[in-house]
Amino acid sequence: MITSLSFRSAALTALAAIIMTGSGLLPLSAQVPSPYTRTSVSGSYLAARHAGAERDAAAAAAYYRAALRGDPRNNELLNRAFLAVLANGELEEAVRLGERVLQADKNERVARLVLGVRGIKQKQYPQARQQLAQSIRGQVTDLAGTLLSAWTQANANDYKTALDAIDKLTGPDWYGFFKELHAGFILDHVGQKKDAGRRYERAYKVAPTDVRVVQAYGSYLSRQGNKEEALKVFKAFDALLPRHPLITEAINDINAGKRVPTLIDSQQAGAAEALYGLGSLVVRRGGEDLGLIYLQLSIYLAPTHPMALLSLADLYETVKKPEFAIKTYERLPANSPMQRFAQIQRALGLDSLDRTEEAKAGLEKLIAESPSDLEAIRALGDILRSRKQFAECAEAYSKGLDAVTKVEPLNWVLYYYRGICFERSKQWPKAEVDMQKALQLMPDQPLVLNYLGYSWVDQGVHLDEGMRMIRRAVEQRADDGYIVDSLGWAYYRIGNYDEAVKHLERAVELKPEDPTINDHLGDVYWKIGREIEARFQWSHARDLKPDDDELPKIVLKIKSGMPADPSSAAEVDKPKKPGGGG
Repeated sequence: MITSLSFRSAALTALAAIIMTGSGLLPLSAQVPSPYTRTSVSGSYLAARHAGAERDAAAAAAYYRAALRGDPRNNELLNRAFLAVLANGELEEAVRLGERVLQADKNERVARLVLGVRGIKQKQYPQARQQLAQSIRGQVTDLAGTLLSAWTQANANDYKTALDAIDKLTGPDWYGFFKELHAGFILDHVGQKKDAGRRYERAYKVAPTDVRVVQAYGSYLSRQGNKEEALKVFKAFDALLPRHPLITEAINDINAGKRVPTLIDSQQAGAAEALYGLGSLVVRRGGEDLGLIYLQLSIYLAPTHPMALLSLADLYETVKKPEFAIKTYERLPANSPMQRFAQIQRALGLDSLDRTEEAKAGLEKLIAESPSDLEAIRALGDILRSRKQFAECAEAYSKGLDAVTKVEPLNWVLYYYRGICFERSKQWPKAEVDMQKALQLMPDQPLVLNYLGYSWVDQGVHLDEGMRMIRRAVEQRADDGYIVDSLGWAYYRIGNYDEAVKHLERAVELKPEDPTINDHLGDVYWKIGREIEARFQWSHARDLKPDDDELPKIVLKIKSGMPADPSSAAEVDKPKKPGGGG
């Protein structure tokens, strides 16, 4: 039997340690390989711990379940199995385990939350409120419990009680727009349109750049027949974040004479929206463990909620589990306006798994369907650039720029990336034009200043202007190891080794794992007579797996040092530049 693991007092911390960072979506029964189904309790427990360390939530859940079957009265294993299956998105199983958890510990708040949400799903609202009342204790959980309980009372008879509870809740400033938004949703849902409008307007004044607030307020104005004001709200957002699919769809609907539908059509949908909003906020603030729970619960209530699914996929990407992100993107409804975005993100995930041809095929299909889709074109260009297919990526970005009917400041990035591809495919005159165009569109942009300035210094032209550009880039990005490396290497190229050492040592501090920066520091050490340190840096660069074309040069320097001829000594490739595709 496994002894106590001191678990109950830190349920969410344990969730993070178990799996938080990468759960799958496969059925639990499919996760335990048959040779291990009869593994001992301790063996299953250790396997679960190992799976957690590997960020494989599905396997962790399966092994904890296997351990629990061997020792069904072990409450520590019960808690771990409950949290694991919850994070793995198996809510019905989590409900069953949660009921067992509460038999052992009636104060377990996560189990109370899960059972409360199950009550909402089953429209058992009094039972849901009873569970939710015992799940709150803290800033986020207080707000979550209050909003979820309010949605259980979102009916013609009880909505005033729900609003009163929302309005009485006090907390940090960011509570404000959540409270106003969901008060508006509830009033809208029960037919109190005028009061709903006032709440939506307040939420919009607090958070005019939140897409759900914009959707809610714009939808309300549209449904009230106020077409011009609705368009004003949506277009203001579009000016800040152009071409968001949900906002574009709303604008197109209004222009076509349609009214934008409400976001919330049931109490379950309202509760799911609350869980999604809080989950995505918590994840953005670094609370992936709690955020994961909220997102899984949101999807439990509304399985096709596009924003919850996208937030869950984004969480998986953040914790380096692209295979699970891909599966989540594939769950988006085919008719969702976010479908193309999901397909683009899916392609990027496939590329990260070295399924590049599959990724390219998917993007090329999207581009064939919509030749002016800049997001798909840029994603294809980014993949080709990261794979060092520079002539091909220049062609891809050119298609994007050809599709631009009016050049805008946000297009600077296409010129910048195409310039990189031109430069790396030895078409410098074209690259120079693109870099200068990018700076015209976005003056003082540090990535462009760094790339163009370094390239000029490296070529021995426009030296004063090139050094000024790099210094300005460093002023803006003093903690960017690649840009600091560019400044150090520029000083190296003009023979100012004292300044070069200072900046290259700083660059290595910022990016100690980068082989190119370590290689550069070795070169400047050699030039000032610190040959032992130079060979150390080169050896370190070799061990950090440099590009295949760089490795032989580094090995030769370790063996023979650098040539005495200054012109030969400088014959080294350029440093990595941010966004330069390696």
